[in-house]
This record gives sequence, structure tokens and C-alpha cells, in this order.
Amino acid sequence: MVMRQDASTGEMVEAPDDGSEQKAADPKKPIMSVKVYAPFQVYFEGDAYSVTAANETGPFDILPRHHNFICMLVPCNLVIKTPYEEKVVKISRALMHVKAERVVVFVDV
Repeated sequence: MVMRQDASTGEMVEAPDDGSEQKAADPKKPIMSVKVYAPFQVYFEGDAYSVTAANETGPFDILPRHHNFICMLVPCNLVIKTPYEEKVVKISRALMHVKAERVVVFVDV
């Protein structure tokens, strides 16, 4: 059983387990720095290959070398693909800022 934390309530909830084993990082694959946090809690901080989210126009992905970008996110599952796992953070509202290989998501703003 895989557990994740719901960003809107702070509760630990069961997440689907795809049965994948922990993978080794690919040194050739580009990564970016990602931080997802609320005023009193950090939900994720580390390196990632991609971030998937949704705004009012629909779902989108952020990859390394993405152009500078800022938007408000709608309720969705924020999916962060790291070299070792896929982290899911359920958000109700958030602000995403992408700049210079860094993605910052301010939850509950």
C-alpha cells in the first residue's frame, strides 16, 4: 500500500500502487528543482523530470528548460516525476511559478 498526503486536508490517503520498484536515476536525463509548500508545511522538495498540473485551460506538463511561466492552478492532482518515484499531491488551489530550471508551487493561496 502506498500512502500520500492530501495537500488540502493534510490527511494521509491511500494512493494507487503501480508495483514499480525504485529506479536508478538517469544521469543523462535533464532535471529541475521543484518545491511544493503551504505556509506551514513542505509537501515536496527535490529534483524532478516533470511536473503535471491543471489550470483553467486544462492539464499541462512542465519539463526542464521550460520557459518562464506563472499561473493559478485549479483543483487537481499535482504529479511530480522524480528519478526514484512519482509523487502525487492533491491540491485545491495553488500558484505555480516556473523560472530558470526551478518550479515553485505555493499551495492554499
